[in-house]
Amino acid sequence: MTLVFATNNENKVKEIRSMLGDHFSIITLKEAGIDIDIPEPHDTLEDNAREKSSVIYEMTGKDCFSEDTGLEIDALNGAPGVLSARYAGEQKLADDNITRVLHEMEGRENRQAHFRTVISLILNGKEYQFTGVCPGTILTERRGGKGFGYDPIFIPVGAKKAFAEMDITEKNRYSHRGKAFQQLITFLREAATKPLS
Repeated sequence: MTLVFATNNENKVKEIRSMLGDHFSIITLKEAGIDIDIPEPHDTLEDNAREKSSVIYEMTGKDCFSEDTGLEIDALNGAPGVLSARYAGEQKLADDNITRVLHEMEGRENRQAHFRTVISLILNGKEYQFTGVCPGTILTERRGGKGFGYDPIFIPVGAKKAFAEMDITEKNRYSHRGKAFQQLITFLREAATKPLS
């Protein structure tokens, strides 16, 4: 089974390819010859994920999936949420986003937060969604040099390291995206062995 992954983020591609094994093949937008930045105009991760998969399905007619992820911080009333990638501006610079979060979290005792990923799969013209959540804590300073996005300031529940201090296999055991991808993979394996109703 071959799927188009509606993303331009190579880090996300690496994460899912590390989980897929030999059963499925992922084609990136670049590999599919598609050079667009799909808008994320909606107020929810669910609608933004659906927007991206729908655009690529309409362009290609191929089975595809997309994902939208947000960091939701309790003390900031769920921010940055759907604005996570552009929290500090449309330039989408992770370091600037982290700086803003650290500034807004200064002096706050409640540092609970969670990452949430929503995957939108379009298979045989029908959409399915999968959600993964990773609870954790916002650190007071950056730690580690791996990963991407907010990984240097987020430590998941049950871990002693920030995401940016973990290798990809360890991160996938905890991560929101790993949980959502695992649901996607389970669904695809079942779909490959029996017709969808």
